[in-house]
Amino acid sequence: MARTRTTKTVAQRIDLNYFKRATPFKRAKLWLAILAPAAAVVWTGWHFFGGDQRVYSSGRLSEAHAVLEKQCVACHVQQAGRFSAKAKDAACLGCHDGPQHHPFDKEMNCSDCHLEHRGRNAVSSVATAGCALCHSRLSRPTWGHIVDFGNSHPEFAGLRGASGGPGKDPGTIRLNHALHMKAIRRAPNGPLVQLECSDCHRPSATNDLDWKYGDKNYAAAMVTYTAVESFEPGGTRGLPTKHPWSDRQLMAPVKFANACAGCHLLTFDKRFDEGVPHDRPDVVHDFLVKKFSAYISAHPGELREAWDPERNLTDRAEGPGARVVPAGQWVAEHVAVAEELLWHKTCAQCHAITATPLQDVKIARWDAESPVPARAPRGDASDGNEKLPRIAAARTTLQWLPHAKFDHDAHTGFSCTGCHPNALKSTESSDLLIPGIAVCQKCHADGPGYTSAKCSECHTYHDWSKRKEVNPTFTLPAQLRGGQ
Repeated sequence: MARTRTTKTVAQRIDLNYFKRATPFKRAKLWLAILAPAAAVVWTGWHFFGGDQRVYSSGRLSEAHAVLEKQCVACHVQQAGRFSAKAKDAACLGCHDGPQHHPFDKEMNCSDCHLEHRGRNAVSSVATAGCALCHSRLSRPTWGHIVDFGNSHPEFAGLRGASGGPGKDPGTIRLNHALHMKAIRRAPNGPLVQLECSDCHRPSATNDLDWKYGDKNYAAAMVTYTAVESFEPGGTRGLPTKHPWSDRQLMAPVKFANACAGCHLLTFDKRFDEGVPHDRPDVVHDFLVKKFSAYISAHPGELREAWDPERNLTDRAEGPGARVVPAGQWVAEHVAVAEELLWHKTCAQCHAITATPLQDVKIARWDAESPVPARAPRGDASDGNEKLPRIAAARTTLQWLPHAKFDHDAHTGFSCTGCHPNALKSTESSDLLIPGIAVCQKCHADGPGYTSAKCSECHTYHDWSKRKEVNPTFTLPAQLRGGQ
């Protein structure tokens, strides 16, 4: 008779109490559950009776405080054999000062912002939540309620105009960035060249390197104009940092000698290869008088001038003509012509020049039919000092983010136009070309794949201009650890 096999008969062969029987794996788990806590208690007791306080630590100290890793009492208050959870402020101030920022309605402790026992991290890199305690309740409408950098931080102050419109560059130097970012002719008769941003903009640390479009003679020359005439009031209007910045963080001001002199020549007369100094108008005037006086002394034959037919104007009679003038008059005439070229054309390309009544714009425009000047000069060449133009102060801004710190050196891997795209299309010197907050937020944000967006990345808390010196309290590490 064939055996009948059903699901029910097969199920009856399964032991329903199999999970109650002991197995080697179950016994191992039981012993591990008993021995591990017991070993932890023994290990803790061993260190406790041995005086090793590291057993109570919640993690390794930061690199700056690593020397105190065995000395809990150096920072924490010990009472009845136990240590306080937070470090005391007096312990922090015993080694370094921490001057306050702004007055609060909440008393802040050092440990509220500076968290230790988080490994070898920088303890100065505080959490954004600590700043938001106060900055999320700001009353000024232009600041808003700042909770974090990504969502509630206002646009940078420089980009917010006083009337609510876009910010403007207060500088007076005329510069067309869009023109200089394309292939441009070097000097009046020079070749076409393609400028790079680094040909004009470099950190201070690299300011002494060779400049492709600079002039070493101008770089070595001493100038008489001062920083007040060149720059907006410098320095930060925010809280000063504890450590001075490196000289690679901010771009050095663009100088004519380094970035402009190789293309923008200050020549003034075909008799001379060199140009006038890049200096005040009175210095330029004195230079011209000196150069022309020395030249005519060496070439007295040029005091007799013959009329150049190419200078004839329309409807003006042609014919030979000549004249002989005193040396003083010759110098005055040529200085006036050179200054007319400089003030009205060469210098005016970049500078805002006002009050430019020259000695006489017709001083050397003599008629061939009447070999005398159309107008005689008044006095000699030195009299021009009373008629010199006024050149507006450059007003170059040294730092566009006065309430924060920015490090160009940390961003050297990025192209300049990646953060300053408006430079490619800017045609006015009043255009403000610093990147807006949206550009920074592309990289600085919370979450994986982004760099830090903490407040401490750009801002400082303590007012280090009010720091006080502290008295040292610790000895060398070998003595601190009992000679071990």
